[in-house]
Amino acid sequence: MPLDPQFRAALDTFEAKGLLPLVRGDAAATRAHYRRLALSRRGEDYVPEQVASVADQRSPGGVPVRVYEPLRPRRSTLIYLHGGGWVVGDVETHDPLCRRVANATGARVVSVDYRLAPEHPFPAGLDDAEDVLHWLQAADPDRPLGVAGDSAGASLTAGLALRARDKQIPLAAQLLLYPATDPAMTSPSIAENGEGYFLTRRDMAWFYQQYLPAGPDSAREAAPAAGPDSAAAAGPDSAAAAGPDSAAAAGPDSAAAAGPGSAPEAGPGSAAEADLAHADVAGVAPAIVATAEFDPLRDEGSAYADRLTSAGVLTQYVPGPGLIHGFAGFLGVVEAADAAVAAILGRLTEMLG
Repeated sequence: MPLDPQFRAALDTFEAKGLLPLVRGDAAATRAHYRRLALSRRGEDYVPEQVASVADQRSPGGVPVRVYEPLRPRRSTLIYLHGGGWVVGDVETHDPLCRRVANATGARVVSVDYRLAPEHPFPAGLDDAEDVLHWLQAADPDRPLGVAGDSAGASLTAGLALRARDKQIPLAAQLLLYPATDPAMTSPSIAENGEGYFLTRRDMAWFYQQYLPAGPDSAREAAPAAGPDSAAAAGPDSAAAAGPDSAAAAGPDSAAAAGPGSAPEAGPGSAAEADLAHADVAGVAPAIVATAEFDPLRDEGSAYADRLTSAGVLTQYVPGPGLIHGFAGFLGVVEAADAAVAAILGRLTEMLG
């Protein structure tokens, strides 16, 4: 189907205001630009969606998180990993989406302010996510736990699901919104949708250069030793002392001041966790994979859903007719985005139980 007319209008507005492309030279400039863009997408009459509570905290391993309690809790927890090419974005840019996820699913949402590339390339962000995973699982092992993310955050989510499988940590679900799974960028949609639809092929190439500076094959040498199994990380034994209910709230100012870079340096990672197109995915958590028709990443997301299904993983694939990459960031602005997110979160609610 054609591009949704409200998305067409939004893209035309971005172009007219000089808000595209996303990448603006170096990481610092691109982060500042992305934050301005994220705030501009909220619309003139934006009011934060009410949730029961919001608290900025830290895991025992020092990873900053923002915890959202839903208005009508259903006793599940969802780790959320924001998008932004592993380089930009934070808990604030994705605050509206996490509020919606919490209320729609009834899950406690723990949004992770993971370390960013190029200062902290692969696997630093994934190690931060695993730190939070161990903390939450140990704090309340009987509480259903899921993982979710969008774009680069969906890539981290898929990598976290692999680690959970390998560490025998049960997950109820994984939600991948328009995931990045192929660092080689070989899918047809990269060329088909590589210009003119918000995220560009050139943007993705730059993001991968920051995240995987030596390429996916050398990911094991991407960071010095001190991985998630070390004393610096909060594994099941050390994390058991405090979950989100008992951890002291650091407050938004202190969490922002230290930032994701304050956590211990990352340890060696597995190349498959970054190059998901070639990962062994057998035995990972049930998955929902959502894509967008006018997204450069559409075909690799679809291929990953097929890979999961072929490996025997319970998988729901949700295509996004008329949508663009990042559609979940247009809540309250584009009606089709609201409808798509509502349908996806309905599926996630059923998986979380």
